[in-house]
Amino acid sequence: MDNALRLKQPQTALITGASSGLGYEFSQLFAQDRYNLVLVARNEQKLSQLANDLISRFSIAVKIIVKDLSDLASPEEIFTELQQDGIAVDILVNNAGFATYGFFSEIDLPTELQMMQVNIVTLTHLTKLFLREMLKRKSGKILNIASTAAFLPGPLMAVYYATKAYVLSFSEAIANEVQGSGVTVTVLCPGPTESGFQKRAAMEQSKLVKGRKIPDAATVAKAGYRALMRNQTILVPGLANQLQTFSIRFLPRSFVRQTVRNMQKRND
Repeated sequence: MDNALRLKQPQTALITGASSGLGYEFSQLFAQDRYNLVLVARNEQKLSQLANDLISRFSIAVKIIVKDLSDLASPEEIFTELQQDGIAVDILVNNAGFATYGFFSEIDLPTELQMMQVNIVTLTHLTKLFLREMLKRKSGKILNIASTAAFLPGPLMAVYYATKAYVLSFSEAIANEVQGSGVTVTVLCPGPTESGFQKRAAMEQSKLVKGRKIPDAATVAKAGYRALMRNQTILVPGLANQLQTFSIRFLPRSFVRQTVRNMQKRND
């Protein structure tokens, strides 16, 4: 597999959470541009189906790695396996993440700790490992997936919003640190997206999403892909989302908190 990767295409993209949603769409976009892929997710069947489809349609090399990214050891295991296979990662897409919904005092603690592990710790660990290699080569790109939630406090999704605030701040900071190195860092901050995310978070009845027309994952992924390729540091896709993230800086925080809570309530 590693020889095929080197011979066919020197550029390889690693995508976490690749089996569905934004990760699936990013896989399609990179494959269309003839990047070889390393696809990471928990669902081996979905990963294998996706890999076989992309190989047959685009004649690229695809390696799948089945990992639970809430496992503390997973980033080192991924990195070590790729080093052993001689696969250099040119683009890292930290897409994997999930949310919980409800009052902080009532949500299961182990689930929220797993979310923090995936959304924050694993993302940071993978970035550390692969960024160092990119800096040695003086070439590479990193795309981290945050959210418009990164700009807001999030009653009824308190920990999730906080994890995305971390991703935004972290990404902006290292984007500045690597200026002039040949490596770029982009952070994508989409609003609600039709991707299966809401179902996993059990928030399908939230006013934020129920009955609303929201962008599909393919549209959001294309916007993020273009931002990555033009070395843009932050992208908030969609005019409404851009206006929201701009306007909240001028509003009282108490008003912002209550507005978010009202939007997060169940629309029963």
